[in-house]
Order: sequence, then C-alpha cells, then structure tokens
Amino acid sequence: MKKTKRLVLLSMLVAMALVIYLIEAQIPVLFPGMKLGLANSISLVALILLGWREALLVMILRTILGSIFGGSMSAFMFSIAGGVLSNIVMILLYKYFKNSLSIPTISVCGAVFHNVGQLLVAAFIINDLRIYIYLPVLLISSIVTGYFIGILASILKSRLEKIL
Repeated sequence: MKKTKRLVLLSMLVAMALVIYLIEAQIPVLFPGMKLGLANSISLVALILLGWREALLVMILRTILGSIFGGSMSAFMFSIAGGVLSNIVMILLYKYFKNSLSIPTISVCGAVFHNVGQLLVAAFIINDLRIYIYLPVLLISSIVTGYFIGILASILKSRLEKIL
C-alpha cells in the first residue's frame, strides 16, 4: 500500500474510532465498567490491515481525543490502561497465532485484558485489590462483547479490503 493511501486509511480509522467512542460514551451503562467497546473494532481492523504500530496509534489517539472532547482524566486513565493492555495482547495473539485463532477469539482476549487493565487502575485509585471480586462479572461481559466486536471487525476488514 502506498504511503499516502496508508496515511489516509489511518486517518479515517482514527476518525471513525473517535466518533464511535464519543457516541458510545453517551449511552448509559447497565453496570459499572460494562460497555460494548465498539471503537475497539477499529483498532483491531488497524492491526490486521496496517500493523501493530498503527493499531496502537489508533487506540492512543482515540483515547486522548475522546477524553479531550467528552471525557475526564479518570475516564482517560481507565481507557488508556485497558486499551494498551488489550492491544498488546491482541498484537501478540495476531502476530503469533493469526493462522490458528479467529478474529473474534483475538477480540475476546483483548476484551478480557481491557477489563483487567481497567481494574488495575481502579485498584490503584481506591488502593484496594478487592475490586477484583468484580472480575467474574466483567469476564462474562468481555466474552459477549469481545465476540461481537470481533465479528464486527471481521466484517469491516472484509469491506475495507475490497476498496483498498
């Protein structure tokens, strides 16, 4: 892919992730910490189509800009911790196991580690590891939402590959 085309695609992915992130932030949550995480599908697509650096860049820019436009410092800390940890896991799984793991499976693993990262921040803020009692509930949510996000990322990837 030519340099200009890559840059345009990367810019579009960041913009898409930011818009999705901002819209999703307006949806009330049923339980604390449980969201669909639709913007994570864009980071996963960036990983598959462009590479690990671009996937991290999409997540970092989306998190920074999303926090500036519609969040708070605490929202930024939760998002960046979960995002970095989940992206590292997805990058490693995709790099070493892309031929044996499906995109939804990689996404589920990313979702699980996103919640682990967010609980790390929560444990640090409240200075209590008992927050991890909430982990089983979040893990169930991670499996459901991660699978959905993986299917969404698969569809988006196949559509984008047709126009690239």
